[in-house]
Amino acid sequence: MKSDTPVLLRHFINGEFVSSASTFDNICPVDGSLIAKVCEADQATVDAAVTAARKALDGPWGQMSVPQRAQLLHKVADGIQARFEEFVAAEVADTGRPVHQARSLDIARGIANFRSFADLASTANTDAYEMPTADGLGALNYTVRKPVGVVGIISPWNLPLLLFTWKVAPALACGNTVIAKPSEESPSSASLLAEVMRDAGVPPGVFNLIHGHGVNSAGEFLTRHAGIDALTFTGESRTGSAIMKAVADGVKEVSFELGGKNAAVVFEDADFDAAVAGVMRSSFTNSGQVCLCSERVYVHRSLFDKFVAAIKQKTEALKIDFPDAEGVDMGPLISHGHRDKVLSYYRLALEEGATVVSGGGVPHFGDARDQGAYVQPTVWTGLSDDARCTTEEIFGPVCHIAPFDDEEEIIRRVNDSKYGLACALWTTNLSRAHRVARRIHVGLVWVNTWYLRDLRTPFGGVKLSGLGREGGRYSLDFYSDVANICVKL
Repeated sequence: MKSDTPVLLRHFINGEFVSSASTFDNICPVDGSLIAKVCEADQATVDAAVTAARKALDGPWGQMSVPQRAQLLHKVADGIQARFEEFVAAEVADTGRPVHQARSLDIARGIANFRSFADLASTANTDAYEMPTADGLGALNYTVRKPVGVVGIISPWNLPLLLFTWKVAPALACGNTVIAKPSEESPSSASLLAEVMRDAGVPPGVFNLIHGHGVNSAGEFLTRHAGIDALTFTGESRTGSAIMKAVADGVKEVSFELGGKNAAVVFEDADFDAAVAGVMRSSFTNSGQVCLCSERVYVHRSLFDKFVAAIKQKTEALKIDFPDAEGVDMGPLISHGHRDKVLSYYRLALEEGATVVSGGGVPHFGDARDQGAYVQPTVWTGLSDDARCTTEEIFGPVCHIAPFDDEEEIIRRVNDSKYGLACALWTTNLSRAHRVARRIHVGLVWVNTWYLRDLRTPFGGVKLSGLGREGGRYSLDFYSDVANICVKL
């Protein structure tokens, strides 16, 4: 018999699950039902987590060799694999994303993050230099990597396990201890991961999990805590700015993966069908709730009308349904609050003079989904480059399509943004691809693809899209301190 008592998601501190007096609701965006009650961390909870993490640095964890840590992280990956479908269910319940996407992307990448960073830390090289000295005997300089210490991790709700493990895995691989806060909108898979950490034998205090909100809650208590040595955050640009101010006095290391208003550019020589399919994917994957999604689409004028017609047809064919429905393409937004924000942009676009090619409202189902956070995938044309809907990140299933005439023009228009995360170029001209990609002021350019990621490569943005790079050796550089040792011979 199913209990009417909701599940309680607790903090995980010093190897044990602990409760706190205050809780908040975790609501399913598919139908508005209650998934769980979640403990809200207060200052004392965060203090306890920091104390546990600092103690663990001097305990067995601090004595482990890199291969021993790597072996333990592989056990964590094995633990996620063994509970694969539980993680899928947790991600789907929290986010409403299609089940097939959670299986193929989110959980698989979470496992890959632990395996790849464990292997990378095991094989990472350091530098050594022989140095001549006046006495002719010389000296030897070599570098070593040391843990930064206690790392605070704040991750977002849009790809919960993927982005949570993207930070936890390299931090642990480098020998740090962590205090991690998942988004209050998607806490379930992080709680499962805490169980896996415990069962894999990760020493107490190495991985600590706290739940809560941002301002005057777990997020703020964590970022302002004197016991945190470095902080990594993925989320909104304005939150990143606030965190930077909070850690400035302590001159702490920070890594920010922030927002984007990404462009897709379709040149006249593009493979038309591939470009249409690519823009559909880059605009509507995860209901547009990916920081890398293309909200600005520029199409060469010779293809513009044909391209808009093709996107309209395919957008209106998207299946919006329950996450486990056959052939579902798109689920709800993360919450009713976020839906209100996206719908405010739908209304603003009309005020700014947009032509609605498709969508622009809320779908009606006649079932439980009407209590969820669904919106229609939406396509606009006709907005100016300085309209708010073409300059501000919306983070929903929406794109604006505009024509362009030449290469110099489109480079200028793409770069005319306060963001600089990613761009997708669609062209069969190899010389143009290399030439234009170098001139686009973003951290990542895709050519004839989108969201194709090699975990060894750097990831991050410029301007309001972020600070620093993570991925591959770039993650090792952030999560470790490099020291030089000079030995006189």
